[in-house]
Amino acid sequence: MFQTAFTLSLTQFARALSLPERLQRSPARNLALEGLRQRNLALDALFYDVKAITPEEAFYISDSLAAEGAILLVPPSGRGSLTLCETIDELLLRGGGDARALAVAGIGGSALGAAAFARNVADAVDAPAAVVVSGYGIADAITEAFGGLFLFGHLKGLRPMLETLDDLAGRPKVGAHREETAARTSLDTRTVQALLADPRFSFRLLTGHSKGNLVLSAALHNLWRQNEERGAELARKTRIVTIGTRIAMPPAFTDVVDVMGEWDWFGEINSRPFIHADRRIPHAWHHTNTDLRGHLPVTATLREILKASPVIEEVAGERRAGKRNAASGPTMPETEVSPPAIPGGRQTATIETVRKAFSTDGLPGVQPPASGPPNDPRLPKPH
Repeated sequence: MFQTAFTLSLTQFARALSLPERLQRSPARNLALEGLRQRNLALDALFYDVKAITPEEAFYISDSLAAEGAILLVPPSGRGSLTLCETIDELLLRGGGDARALAVAGIGGSALGAAAFARNVADAVDAPAAVVVSGYGIADAITEAFGGLFLFGHLKGLRPMLETLDDLAGRPKVGAHREETAARTSLDTRTVQALLADPRFSFRLLTGHSKGNLVLSAALHNLWRQNEERGAELARKTRIVTIGTRIAMPPAFTDVVDVMGEWDWFGEINSRPFIHADRRIPHAWHHTNTDLRGHLPVTATLREILKASPVIEEVAGERRAGKRNAASGPTMPETEVSPPAIPGGRQTATIETVRKAFSTDGLPGVQPPASGPPNDPRLPKPH
């Protein structure tokens, strides 16, 4: 618990240092929301595994804690520092094409909570993960006044309608702020949708926690309406894991695993009752902070879900292939070497000879085995 408190205190201190600079841009908006943002930062420190974020990383992102639509590229633990990106093109230039997971956090919407959740996801898939910051602005404050913290699954249409107030108040223009649908969807949803629609990225896992599942669902529904071909391609290649809330995804996405804590009453009141949980984690509540009892272990849960998944096998294969290519350099052409002769006129059998002898082509009536993974334990179904 000491590391969590230290990370929170350091982030608050660094945030205070950057306040004069932020007051030069939209002073009224920043002063009115700073207290609520500090409260949300404390909430995220309780609900997320922030000790996975190094002090240097926490200091680095402190100035952009509430920047809705900002993108973080988070590598696994010990594989380097996270990177803050303001646009999708910047994410690509900074190595975002290597990300195989896209995450969206919830609760307070701070960059610290988003980074901690993404670090847990990156550790689970052993590859970099991209995460979109939900932020906290005027639209969130008004929605919260209507009970948005407890009813975010049922007030999904209110927040996008109020997003124009944040634009008029001069919020930072990051993420997909230039999209034409600014008045219809929130900035974090537009940024997630833009990332999913961009063919330069190849995400294999989409995951969210709490309110982040609502953002992910809205982005997928919008993408499906605008580009069914891209939506169908994502549905074939990606697996969705929702944590903490059950939100309906487009029907084409059948590979969806809904994870809930056994004691998670908060997630239940914000979930769709007609969607049943695929996995219930014993003695777990809504938070993912491993320093506190009753946490939902994100990394261990994702590893268990994905250990027999083609998604993880493909990611691992790509990583191994990249390491082999980098280590071996240019490949040498193979040369056929005659087997050495042994007494008696016999020769040792080559690998090619054995392969031909036991191939199914040379055995009549023997059918080759079917390709693909055997017996997927979870049959595809509409969500």
